[in-house]
Amino acid sequence: MNLLYWLDPWEFSPTVVIALLLPAILFVRGARKANVSLARRVSFWFGLVALYVALHTRLDYFFEHEFFMHRAQHLVLHHLGPFFIALSYPGAALRAGIPLSWRQRFVQPALRTPLVRTLLDVVMHPVVAVTLFVGLIYFWLMSPVHFVAMLDWRLYRVMNWSMVIDGLLFWWLVLDPRPASPARLSPGKRVLVVIAAIPPQIILGAFIFFTPHELYPIYSICGRAFTWLSPMRDQQIGGLLLWIPGSMMSVIGALVALRHWMRLSARGRLRGEQRAKIANATNAAAAKSASSTAAGHR
Repeated sequence: MNLLYWLDPWEFSPTVVIALLLPAILFVRGARKANVSLARRVSFWFGLVALYVALHTRLDYFFEHEFFMHRAQHLVLHHLGPFFIALSYPGAALRAGIPLSWRQRFVQPALRTPLVRTLLDVVMHPVVAVTLFVGLIYFWLMSPVHFVAMLDWRLYRVMNWSMVIDGLLFWWLVLDPRPASPARLSPGKRVLVVIAAIPPQIILGAFIFFTPHELYPIYSICGRAFTWLSPMRDQQIGGLLLWIPGSMMSVIGALVALRHWMRLSARGRLRGEQRAKIANATNAAAAKSASSTAAGHR
């Protein structure tokens, strides 16, 4: 078996192909116009390829037949892939990849509609963003919900895509390198948002790890890919994946957000510092004007 064998999809999905191929084409078209650095290009392609591997390769068989493999899949879909895509900050390149006439005729009017603006305002609210990010993990890991999702292929795909979309929204919000305007949140709030997502992941991962009985019997019912691995050991490894790597990704996200905060502060681009600079410049100009006027009177 070679690499091509593993890249062959377990179940072909045109939705996955189109959903990943479209941003790839736009990024290729726009990266040259937007002057995207090599590091950002590598980050974008790593994230996109990671999503493809987790969604559309032969590994999907193992994701469906081992709990710890399923958790590894969602670690990629919800954390790793979206994290690196957001870290590349590809917005300018993706916009540049869309033909100008399409942007003016379709994209910009669509983004200005009240429905889209209201929806973005809601899902990008810091409290809602954290609740969705953590809540989706809890929801899909509820034993009855998980049981049905792993049996129904339609619900299985809804589960996976919900993790991808939410991951992209969350990390895009948290890793935005810009100051509070035009960014939705101030740098300090971005750090707090990602830190707030850490404890619930630790709690759920520890609960799954320490539970003394099988929480997800669906894998035993449908047949396990690794017959040498006991159900409880499989469950414990899955809990650890949520507990440690999942939480560590959030810690790394907090460090990146903190780095953006320090960089913006060093450049004087934070809102409070900008106001202080303007006030200082105004006071200095006023003082200079007053001294010039006094000198003229003398």
